Amino acid sequence: QVRLVESGGGSVHPGGSLRLSCAASGINFSLYTMGWYRQAPGQQRELVANINSKGSTNIADSVKGRFTISRDNAKNTMYLQMNSLKPEDTAVYYCHADLLGLGLDHAYNYWGQGTQVTVYS
Repeated sequence: QVRLVESGGGSVHPGGSLRLSCAASGINFSLYTMGWYRQAPGQQRELVANINSKGSTNIADSVKGRFTISRDNAKNTMYLQMNSLKPEDTAVYYCHADLLGLGLDHAYNYWGQGTQVTVYS
């Protein structure tokens, strides 16, 4: 059974920080491109950042310079360090796993259940 479990969400004031974790099981973690997506109410789910098997990253322009994605293959865990948080970062953040970054729809492609991040003044 494949499981992706997010943790670390919560409520924070603007300028604050949170660190999200995604713990994976049931997959060969090191073979998967891992990513963070987010979805705000009434909006489409969007890519925040991802990191492939070699450690190369893609970061959305909206969070570049503020968020850092990383992974620890020994722990089967991906992280998102979020600094200088803004109200527009408020969303449900989802963990995603994609075998070799192939983008194969409906196969070798998994989602977590999400964790809420709220930034409020």
